[in-house]
Amino acid sequence: MRIIRDYKFIDDQDRGATVAIGNFDGVHIGHQSVIDLARTACPDAPLGVLTFEPHPRAFFAPDAPNFRLMSSEARSSRLEKLGIKRLYELNFNAALASLSPRDFAQNVIADGLGLAHVVVGADFCFGKGRAGKTSDLIAFGKEMGFGVTIAPLLAEDDSTVSSTAIRKALTDAKPDLAAKMLGHWHRIEGPVIGGEQRGRELGYPTANMSVDGLHLPALGVYAVMFDVLDGPHKGCYHGAASLGVRPMFGENKPNIETFVFDFSGDLYGAQVSVGLVSYLRGEENFESLDALITQMDADCLTAREILKSL
Repeated sequence: MRIIRDYKFIDDQDRGATVAIGNFDGVHIGHQSVIDLARTACPDAPLGVLTFEPHPRAFFAPDAPNFRLMSSEARSSRLEKLGIKRLYELNFNAALASLSPRDFAQNVIADGLGLAHVVVGADFCFGKGRAGKTSDLIAFGKEMGFGVTIAPLLAEDDSTVSSTAIRKALTDAKPDLAAKMLGHWHRIEGPVIGGEQRGRELGYPTANMSVDGLHLPALGVYAVMFDVLDGPHKGCYHGAASLGVRPMFGENKPNIETFVFDFSGDLYGAQVSVGLVSYLRGEENFESLDALITQMDADCLTAREILKSL
């Protein structure tokens, strides 16, 4: 997959694609349906996605609470798995934000990227102040020479599939409901970082990861799928993960710590992906380390039972 970040400097090989446009946070089943329409709209053209980094919401409200379901790296990884050949991950800045709907269509879609066909959701808005609607995009496409397909919104259990609905499901400790809308387990992806090695001292060494910049699911303990994406231990494992602030050990920054079942090896620096399968319990402050260890033993037994059928 080729990643293009500036619409003003495009190689000829990166022009003429058919693309799905959107933020694609989570790459949920609604996003996937838009991509599938792009896949069939122009079968002979390279399949692409046009998205933005940073997320426009973060650009306009940098101090707002963290809302992203996945980092740009995790999004890229997921899109590549879906067969995307061109990822137009444009730098969202003041200049891009100030483009009128017409200028966005002309300067970015038609002249800049030279796209052959674009597919957007029925609620798509574009241009300064989100003033452009799907009807405008269709009219601009006819005028400027690119095709347009409008994808209907998807529903799951009588509610529209959206990143907002997925965030609520995760906040409500319902990773299974989030997974239905995502089409995959909600995953936290990134490098394994150093920790304080308390887990090792308790007999439960963990792979620690940052959750900076991401929407926090319900704090607590989860049964998880643990994928090592590179290095000598590359592969898929089962585990139990604690997502939270570790209240027994003072005030701490939120992170996720995974005990990987039946594993021995050094994972520091490895790129890993933790899939939240089932919520086991909330985060607790135990009266003693022995009580904590007893609960961890029970958590791991429960997680193994849940995961053995996957």
